[in-house]
Amino acid sequence: MAPRARTTSASSSRAATYTISQLAREFALTTRAIRFYEDSGLIAPARAGRARVYGERERVRIKLILRGKRLGLALSEIGELLDLYEVRRNERAQLAAFLELLAERRRRLLQQREDIEIVLSEIDGIERECRRRLAGATPSVAVQTAVQASD
Repeated sequence: MAPRARTTSASSSRAATYTISQLAREFALTTRAIRFYEDSGLIAPARAGRARVYGERERVRIKLILRGKRLGLALSEIGELLDLYEVRRNERAQLAAFLELLAERRRRLLQQREDIEIVLSEIDGIERECRRRLAGATPSVAVQTAVQASD
């Protein structure tokens, strides 16, 4: 359930604002995580005295930060994408940069998958060898030879 947004009376457009607690609840984050994003320069809430006042811009940026994290992007990469759009107001440049990041992330994941397949295959071979030796050897010999086989 989305939090109820407050509207500021000073604004003629009556823009929606959110408290840090509302955003934390909406996105299942801690307020500390939101403050960390602020300290990292990813979001910049307005201030009303000491209180942080979050607008729709910050709400959308938090949503994009979380999406980027789910994709496995580093916060620095997410920040670059957000800044690219903010500076240029050019969705085309942002999308091109995003495609490059996604291609690199895909490459890394495919390499990890290949590495995992190799390790799993090695584990399968060691298990088969251990089972074969267990079937024909005494327990102390089987353990010793299994350890030697893995070296």
